[in-house]
Amino acid sequence: MTTARIREAGDSALIADLGDVIDASINWRAINLAAQVRAARLTGVRDVVPTFRSVAVFFDPLRTDEEALRVLLQTPPRDDAASPDGATVQIPVEYGGDAGPDLDAVAAAAGLAPAEVVSRHAAREYRVFMVGFLPGFAYLGEVDPSIAAPRHASPRLRVPAGSVGIAGQQTGVYPQASPGGWQILGRTTTRPFDSGRIPASLLRPGDRVRFVPASAGSLGSFDAAWAPAVPTAVEREGVRAVHVLQPGLMTTIQDGGRWGHQHDGVPVSGAMDAAALRDANHAVGNAADAAALEATLAGFEARLEHAGALAVAGADLGATLDGRPVPLAVRLVHGAGSIVRLGARREGTRAYLAFDGGLDVPLCLGSRATDLTCRMGGWEGRRLRAGDRVSVGPAGAVPTAPRVAGPSLRPHGGARVRVLPGPHSDWFPPAAFQALRRTRFEVTPDSNRMGYRLRGAQPLPREAREMISDATCAGALQVPPSGQPILLTADRQVTGGYPIIATVITADLPVVGQLAPGDWIEFDPCTRADALAALARQESGDGHGA
Repeated sequence: MTTARIREAGDSALIADLGDVIDASINWRAINLAAQVRAARLTGVRDVVPTFRSVAVFFDPLRTDEEALRVLLQTPPRDDAASPDGATVQIPVEYGGDAGPDLDAVAAAAGLAPAEVVSRHAAREYRVFMVGFLPGFAYLGEVDPSIAAPRHASPRLRVPAGSVGIAGQQTGVYPQASPGGWQILGRTTTRPFDSGRIPASLLRPGDRVRFVPASAGSLGSFDAAWAPAVPTAVEREGVRAVHVLQPGLMTTIQDGGRWGHQHDGVPVSGAMDAAALRDANHAVGNAADAAALEATLAGFEARLEHAGALAVAGADLGATLDGRPVPLAVRLVHGAGSIVRLGARREGTRAYLAFDGGLDVPLCLGSRATDLTCRMGGWEGRRLRAGDRVSVGPAGAVPTAPRVAGPSLRPHGGARVRVLPGPHSDWFPPAAFQALRRTRFEVTPDSNRMGYRLRGAQPLPREAREMISDATCAGALQVPPSGQPILLTADRQVTGGYPIIATVITADLPVVGQLAPGDWIEFDPCTRADALAALARQESGDGHGA
């Protein structure tokens, strides 16, 4: 048994590559290796994610013994753990008709009757190779070769939740409504993912799945079964609260992120600018990762229904408290009825408003962060609206040495950030790295908290072959076939099928979080030692990693 090849995904993740193909024995090794890493309980390890053929480990590079982690990842799993026992799950499916709009086309392409396609799809027991793309989306294999079908050339804009599809020799169930290109054979009322359930994901790598044909109408109403399970926001009377008067362009509740659930396909989310979140929280005496408001660009206004303290950090959006200017990262006392406003953009994009005691919304999988794509966390899984009344927790201690936000984290019009070579460097010729270094890219309007689509004068060259889906990381520069890179950010998908040419270092991710569409970005290669030194300076408050 060969040892894993270790690939670096920036300064905060390692990927143990176990092979170059999708193979059951390689996948068992990945599952067992992931379990081995979790069992070791190394300090600072945040997430362990098995994929088709690899294991990604996300960690705090300032706390984790990286050498010990590398040794662990190259230690073969025990022979007696070669075939772990997973659960067997049966999923009833209504095939064809409105539930399976592609069944007839798949049957025609295969030269079979639709009923025979159903029979062959349901005859197999599928294994869960990995979970990704969406929370609870399990990649299952392998489909009978006679009914294997390619993805649609143009993906649908909306595939209904519960749809059962095939792509090549893979099959799976969409856990929520989503764009998608898989061939849809049917639909189920079984929920692959429920954030209120323990465990949240129905399927885990190594489990077995059997699809059971159900007669039309026997599963009840799909619309009723898949009505959004969004928790009702809690408004507590007579307590400390922030009453939203104007939500601005986009304001959400964010904290340090939803770590520990990427193996279920759950994005980390959290603040786009973690340094600014920490600055604002530190100024009012909160824990560094306490929940705060992330306001984008301009237009936010709220009435504070209690006496307390606040701080604003990150972007300079002309914040005022009762009409007086608010200096960044400075604790200000406010009275009940005070009005806080954010005006026009001066520098940066995202401002963080922290209140002593932190925002007191329900935890979702251990975090209060809003994930807009998955509709979880924060305030009903959505951006704030006028009239929302968000509770604030009890006040804590006041810090004795407030931090001061560094201007380098508030780019005006663009920024140059540092990168490390990506985990898929073998996909790119040397000319690609040279082009990355000398090109100024524009952040396009088609960008959001999942990632920034970038546009350069010339596409980056890469190999034309299709990549097996692999783990992603924050700051990853994926390069699709177009050659125009995508910079992954806080709400990124856990796995992706595009090779990563480079990764923005952790210390510079806050700078990325302060960019807006129309801004420019350039990339400067650095060493791992430089990246760790910059992160240490940023964590200590000395120069914010400059």
